[in-house]
Amino acid sequence: MAYRFDYAKRAFDERRFNQAATILETIYTPLRGTANGEEALFLLAMSNFENKDYLNSGLYFKTYYSRYPRGKFTELARFYSGYGYYLDSPDPQLDQSTTKKAIEELQGFIDYFPDSDRISIAQNAIFEMQDKLTLKELQNAQLYYNLGNFMGNNYEAAIITAQNALKDYPYSKYREDFELLVLKAKYQEARLSVEEKQADRYRDVLDEYYSFTNNYPDTKNRREADNIYEIARRHAAE
Repeated sequence: MAYRFDYAKRAFDERRFNQAATILETIYTPLRGTANGEEALFLLAMSNFENKDYLNSGLYFKTYYSRYPRGKFTELARFYSGYGYYLDSPDPQLDQSTTKKAIEELQGFIDYFPDSDRISIAQNAIFEMQDKLTLKELQNAQLYYNLGNFMGNNYEAAIITAQNALKDYPYSKYREDFELLVLKAKYQEARLSVEEKQADRYRDVLDEYYSFTNNYPDTKNRREADNIYEIARRHAAE
């Protein structure tokens, strides 16, 4: 067992990570409770990480820091657990469960090791992934808007999706896009409403316009917003 562990360590040092992982997979459980057990589990996680098998590396890293909460490699295990999921995070249009897992793990790392020299890397990764989640929500809201009244009031769904994203990600770089989409969706709702509801809904559009232009006085979308305002103002007064 000791010989196999030493051989796996040499393979890892020589960047033969597949070989190291194969050997460590067979011995890390028997080594548990021995002097080499902690290092074997961490090297198994790192071998999978270096092989870009981030799903398995994340599982092994979590096993390590759960089993050795004050271990020699706990800081690194918590960091690489989240960072591996970050590297594995897919494009915004795909399922974002891995992205959410990465944020959870990296936030745990920050909470446990606030003085680590890897804090800025973890924070920047979290910010990037939050923007990705926000972009996915923006794409969803835009899709609802584009569907219009097809099989139901999709404008209302666009408004709810956008407003929830604004609450969940208040510092997103897509904030203006969400607020413009809410303005446009409320305008479309008012335009397509039955006559007795139109005046109230157009007044709601005006409120949204004032909020949008106060927040973004120099917006590149000012002309579009102003056009909506002029139509809403006329109808609200009727």
